[in-house]
Amino acid sequence: MSWSKALIEGVILIIISLLIIINLWAKVSKLEGRIKGMQYTINQLTQQSGLPEHPINDELRQLIKEGEDVKAIKKARETLGLSLLEGKEYIDKLKSEIR
Repeated sequence: MSWSKALIEGVILIIISLLIIINLWAKVSKLEGRIKGMQYTINQLTQQSGLPEHPINDELRQLIKEGEDVKAIKKARETLGLSLLEGKEYIDKLKSEIR
């Protein structure tokens, strides 16, 4: 195999790889948008139905008031099974409700 043919095959492989990555990124972004929409709907239904919030929220609010955001995130993650990002977003939402 000549040098130029190997170079062309390498470039083609890189282009195909980039197209696959872009396609996957677009699909993940679309799914994230759908999940946020579903979460909004769930939140609205919860508020309208009068269901009580999760009992851990009182403890989390207390930790936030004490300036223990990291502990609050950790507690939310352990209790609710959230990822690190989801835990931070959850605590940030509770913080915004406190203010």
